[in-house]
Amino acid sequence: MERRRDRATGRQGDGAMGRFCGPLATTPSLCPSFYTFLRRPVAPSPRRPIFLFLCLAALSGAGCGSGISSAPSNSSSITVPAAHPIPANAAGGDGSEQAIRFLEDRVKRDPDDFIALNKLAGYYLLRLRETGSATWLDLAARAARNSLKAIPAEQNAGGLSLLAQVEMAGHDFASARNHAEQLAQLEPRKGDPYLLLGDALMELGDYEAAQSAFREMGKRGSADVAARTRLARMATLTGDNSRAERLYAEALTLAVDAVPPSRETIAWLRWQFGESAFSAGDYDKAEKHYRDSLVTFPDYYRALAGLGRALAAKGDLNGAIEHYERAVRILPDPAFVAALGDLYQIAGRTKEAEAHYALCEQTARLSAANGRLYNRQLALFYADHDLKAGEAYQLAKREYEMRRDIYGADALAWTALKAGKIDEARQAVKEALRLGTQDAKLFYHSGMIARGAGDRATAQEYLQRALKLNPRFDPRQSQVAKQALAE
Repeated sequence: MERRRDRATGRQGDGAMGRFCGPLATTPSLCPSFYTFLRRPVAPSPRRPIFLFLCLAALSGAGCGSGISSAPSNSSSITVPAAHPIPANAAGGDGSEQAIRFLEDRVKRDPDDFIALNKLAGYYLLRLRETGSATWLDLAARAARNSLKAIPAEQNAGGLSLLAQVEMAGHDFASARNHAEQLAQLEPRKGDPYLLLGDALMELGDYEAAQSAFREMGKRGSADVAARTRLARMATLTGDNSRAERLYAEALTLAVDAVPPSRETIAWLRWQFGESAFSAGDYDKAEKHYRDSLVTFPDYYRALAGLGRALAAKGDLNGAIEHYERAVRILPDPAFVAALGDLYQIAGRTKEAEAHYALCEQTARLSAANGRLYNRQLALFYADHDLKAGEAYQLAKREYEMRRDIYGADALAWTALKAGKIDEARQAVKEALRLGTQDAKLFYHSGMIARGAGDRATAQEYLQRALKLNPRFDPRQSQVAKQALAE
């Protein structure tokens, strides 16, 4: 016991969260429904090279006011640094394997070494972001909890921060919020606790409280990559896409200039530019940004899937299938698998399509952890393909009871429509649209729900908005939208 007190006072220095853990980071999401969520990364600091990122988290943003704007993106004025390859070991990556082995050996010899446990959890989270494999999430959770067993949170803010990040990555957003609030009490002068608190509140759909948390973050001087990605995400959600692109560009410039640079952070930001361009229907620009992401981080699974989606929108079916196949080999994410199945179906490869639809369902149900991570994806898969309407609705409803963000409302609305619950679908879709988000899928679902309710004028309005904004937002669903509009 005496040895633990010595560690807590003598070795922790200026606090585990700052010195030993590094700044917080979240994960992006491929699409706002879920895999948009796996994280918003932050750039490494020259002073603190070991970085903790949330991987699978996905919707982070910062308070930028509550006004709703639908201003079009003015991306032509945005300057984005040129893409360059970054070595895998520049700030982790393959180079982290040696560090992981060293730290694991150290923890075996001294299970109470909370500093080693915190660093180890940080590396596990980095590997989670790079690979998407839930194995790293389980390891990070174990390391964070063991750190807090060795030294309690009152003397181990870094361990508490890591636990909250693990909970975010595992979609236990309520626990992440509670631990972020505890962290803010322990370190009231730091901005990182409020950044993490804002992330959790965003996922829970409490956007006003999230904005308040991000304002507190700003008051404490947080103006780095992490802060800018939160501001950008909130701008995207409120429909201010031009502001979002400016903020992402600033974040990318900071990330590129960091020493050492984090290739995963930079690749994520370039992928995010691709997502923004795709959502605006600029498929050529989206393709360029996705390819730039792959220049930075070859075989980055998010960029591979994004590139497949852009190529499909451009009519390059073979190229789209090739890149989705590469992404699925790296990470059989249900959304990737389902998208690949759709492309196989369009290509007339029916047996392969059916096999991938079965794999999508199997992957989503593989474990209890995957159930938490992929419930929304599975519900949307069922609804998009007119399968198991009742089960899809129940999945979306249960998740929305715990996670009341706008994309949860959208999933509930879409599945309620397919389950024949028109009134509930109409109410839920109002919640999905409440921030003014410029998203073709939101408009498409709104139009189809209005159509189901017999409101032809509203149906026409929203279907036209979806197809004008992003005419090929999905290989299958965009065709359904066009057919419904023609009818």
